[in-house]
Amino acid sequence: MEMTTPSSNTQSNAQGSFGAMLQQARKTKQVSLDEAAAELFILKRHLEALENENFAELPQAAFARGFAINYAKYLGLDSAKIANSFDAAYPNELKAKSVNNIDTPLQPMGTLQRDTNSRIRFNPLLIIGVIALIILAVFLFRMVSNASKENNQEPVSTVEDISAIEQAQGAAISNDTDSVGASGSALNLGDASTETAFLNVNLTDDAVVTITDASGNTLISGAQTAGSYDLSGTPPFSVQIDNIDNLSLMLNQESVDLDAYATDKQADFELTP
Repeated sequence: MEMTTPSSNTQSNAQGSFGAMLQQARKTKQVSLDEAAAELFILKRHLEALENENFAELPQAAFARGFAINYAKYLGLDSAKIANSFDAAYPNELKAKSVNNIDTPLQPMGTLQRDTNSRIRFNPLLIIGVIALIILAVFLFRMVSNASKENNQEPVSTVEDISAIEQAQGAAISNDTDSVGASGSALNLGDASTETAFLNVNLTDDAVVTITDASGNTLISGAQTAGSYDLSGTPPFSVQIDNIDNLSLMLNQESVDLDAYATDKQADFELTP
């Protein structure tokens, strides 16, 4: 019967080989192959190949030797001793193959790759600043638009045109006969002309006063309370007063002497400027 020589894997697992030392140290440390692979970023199958000294499953000699040294340091072993044992156990035929393949592109080492995908990170402060600028731009745009619209609008006049004399006298203007003004007087301009005259009746006490102009418009009539009454109409005026002591009369801002027309304090006369 022909005797066969043990394979390199069987020889490498003998007591004292670097693979056995790595495996024993890992078990003593109570670390699994998965945990060691995650810590070292080396594929699990390569760590397992180192422990079994299965060199055919490892990358080129230089890289495999580096894996052995890093694995030894991780397990707390003498990395130099492991490296020397690795060199002694590494098959010569694989060394020759590695030398012959030096001109070929490097094969993947089998180390675990980190996530190298580029990640775009946004600065929150930058985003907030951009949003604030957009809001400010919209606000300013609206302000400018509103200002432009307001400038294009024509001013609307809300003040009625009143003659200078009417503003001075504060008369309430009405085109209807027997209308009563704010001061209590019946004021009618009728068809105003250049002959219009102005009267002022100032009562110091209650009195009955009736004044009619030449157009037949009644300017004031009946019992009146104390106060000042501004009237205007077409002269001559027909004036009736029950007691001249309770009032004074002015025509075009000139005082009228009522005593000249009165009989027993009563007056009934025609007044002409």
